[in-house]
Amino acid sequence: MSRDNFTLSSVVSPQGVILEQMADEPRQSSTFAKFAWFTLAFNLVVILWGVFLRASHSGDGCGQHWLTCKGEVIPSAPQLKTIIEFTHRVTTEVAGVLVVIMAVWALFAYGKRSPVRWAAGLSLLFIIFEGLIGAGLVLTGNTADSWTPTRPYWTAGHLVNTFILLAFLALTPWLASAKRPFNFSRPAKIWLLIAIGIAAVLFVGVTGSMAALSTMLFPSGSLAEGLARDFSPDSNYLLRLRISHPILSIITAVYLVFLSGWLRAWSNRDRAVGRWANILTGVVIAQIAFGAATLLTLAPIVLQLGHLLLADLVWISLILLISTFLTTSSVSRVTDG
Repeated sequence: MSRDNFTLSSVVSPQGVILEQMADEPRQSSTFAKFAWFTLAFNLVVILWGVFLRASHSGDGCGQHWLTCKGEVIPSAPQLKTIIEFTHRVTTEVAGVLVVIMAVWALFAYGKRSPVRWAAGLSLLFIIFEGLIGAGLVLTGNTADSWTPTRPYWTAGHLVNTFILLAFLALTPWLASAKRPFNFSRPAKIWLLIAIGIAAVLFVGVTGSMAALSTMLFPSGSLAEGLARDFSPDSNYLLRLRISHPILSIITAVYLVFLSGWLRAWSNRDRAVGRWANILTGVVIAQIAFGAATLLTLAPIVLQLGHLLLADLVWISLILLISTFLTTSSVSRVTDG
């Protein structure tokens, strides 16, 4: 049969139309997934630029102005910190546009109950929150070297929102590529251990954002000086809390390694679960090594960037490991013990 005849028959025959649509679905999902992975990667770059913005003390480069920069749409004769801040704003807007495209695409490409559609829609919701938090930081003057009593709360809220945003951005392409449905019938023990892992990573992330903020606002000339200030009763409470971050990070890292092993075993050694368990374990080990180097070298900007990137990758790997585990059809009876 010629190509023209096949096309005509597929148009005339309802069965042919259905078969042609079914053939198009995997191709559409693959294209959408690639775009969604790119959107996630671009947002990671924007987040890293935000770390550079903070670490370089450039957060006030546009003054307390939003949406404008120092009252101008495009700043004239800008300083270096203005260029850094303005570039962050532009890339943030591009990231927002990408998420809008992804959400609209999912809206038309997937059904009402599709988890892809929901993940893309929630990505859009939380990137809007991300922009509003950024605007709030600027308008309230909680940028660069300024200190206000509310700044730690803004910083913590920003970190939690960013992690939730990354979770949905990662789930969107993962769901578009997933070939197995979710199975939520898991014993309470498993849900408890998963919840502990998620909560621990979020809490360590918050303590890390507080540690980075205290290091920026109250820099030390040496490791010994920094430790002395951490234990001094006269230091700012952020400095006294800073020591909690490396301690909690090590405890959480050990727990995540064990959680990876447990999920692999409970999935009856499922290959996909094992792959994500290995990825999470590897990233966690790299993060501990990188964190130690960051601490010992007094947190230079390059190491701060790497440290946050690995923190984001730990979080994404954990979310995708859990999601992959929840698509396994059966769970080992070892959980009954």
